[in-house]
Amino acid sequence: MSITKLDQIVEAVKSRPRKRLIAAYANDKHTIEAISKAIDLGIVEATLVGDTDQIEQICKDDNIDAGKFTIIHQTNENKAAVKAVELINKGEGNLIMKGLLSTDKYMRAILNKETGLMDPGSILSHVTVIENPAYRKLIICGDVAIIPLPDLKQKIAITGYLIETAHALGIKFPKVAAVTATEQILSAMPACIDAAIIAKMGERGQFKEAFIDGPLSFDVAIDQESAEIKNIGGPVAGDADCLLFPNIEAGNIFYKTNTKFCKAELGAFVAGARVPAILSSRGDTTQTKMYSIALSALVSKH
Repeated sequence: MSITKLDQIVEAVKSRPRKRLIAAYANDKHTIEAISKAIDLGIVEATLVGDTDQIEQICKDDNIDAGKFTIIHQTNENKAAVKAVELINKGEGNLIMKGLLSTDKYMRAILNKETGLMDPGSILSHVTVIENPAYRKLIICGDVAIIPLPDLKQKIAITGYLIETAHALGIKFPKVAAVTATEQILSAMPACIDAAIIAKMGERGQFKEAFIDGPLSFDVAIDQESAEIKNIGGPVAGDADCLLFPNIEAGNIFYKTNTKFCKAELGAFVAGARVPAILSSRGDTTQTKMYSIALSALVSKH
């Protein structure tokens, strides 16, 4: 049975062996609360790399037992990120998470060619799983945060990550919509050409166990009535599980519209490194960060 709610992800990973999470510069309240909750739920064990005094003070203020964490003292955020990556490479962690440091410093540690978490030729991409009360199932989408204007090679990689995430959620043949401004194949719109190529690759079995269609406009991808009115058939139209966006503007606006206007909840991670990398915003809620931890534990292959 496929997972259709974020809470079901939590339940699914609770029955599995715990992963070890390494948090880089974990000096903020929301990160510590989310990791504490994930530990209490039996999802992970955790190592916090950061300022011991600040971490212990936050724990004291929030009545969290600091003894449930392994704490490695490091007051410099750059060095904290490097140390977190080092622990992953030593096999002492299965997941890495950003704490109270800027995204560029976190990503720099992951992308470092000599000491980072990237294999040659790997492509990083942000995968988001959204629970919108207006949709009947989870929406898996990308890229909303990493690649500004993905080329065809990058879109192929993103599509693969979306499909892998859907499989981890128990969706045997996920329905992937390559979303553009129109469902017509227009040569003047490069996104339409890329979408058509990816759809044809899917048709010829170049992606494992997935239905792929595109270009599809957003309404056709998620609304059956719109698909019928526009006479668009096939297994994806009106029932998409995954949305492949043409660029970061489209993806990011969709992501923020869901959270701000629709009050949707989500979990997210960065795929393409040796382990899932949790890249929650410093302003994300404790619940969002906890769901991101659970999702990362679900997709982790280590």
